[in-house]
Amino acid sequence: MDTVRDILARKGRDIVAVPPGATVLEAAQLMNTRGTGSVLVLEGKKPVGIFTERDVLRRVVAEQRNPVTTPVRDVMTTSLISCQPDTPLEQCAAVMTERRIRHLPVVGPEGLCGVVTSGDVLAFQFAEQEATLKHLSSYFYDVR
Repeated sequence: MDTVRDILARKGRDIVAVPPGATVLEAAQLMNTRGTGSVLVLEGKKPVGIFTERDVLRRVVAEQRNPVTTPVRDVMTTSLISCQPDTPLEQCAAVMTERRIRHLPVVGPEGLCGVVTSGDVLAFQFAEQEATLKHLSSYFYDVR
């Protein structure tokens, strides 16, 4: 059974984060530079929230807040949903679908150890299915 740990082994454990006092502009620029749809908000090493593209749209743009002066702490999502490294991918995908989220912090015994996205889960599952198809295809061609 594939787990979140398998995804982290492939993609790495890089965490894109900002402190709560960072401005929305700083967070958005970091998201653009790193090509990600979210940043974790950390106080020290402890995750206290997540700031996503959806937060930018709903809590900054729609409310006409100034991104230069608005701190992330005022507009971040604070109800963090996380998983563990040994969480099965099916369970991870189900939580993301049910809760309508695309980014899931991974917290292990040593603390925060990465973030998985819905795209990561889909890409991993696709690669696994592709490998299975290649294996079955070579099996059938070798039999003849």
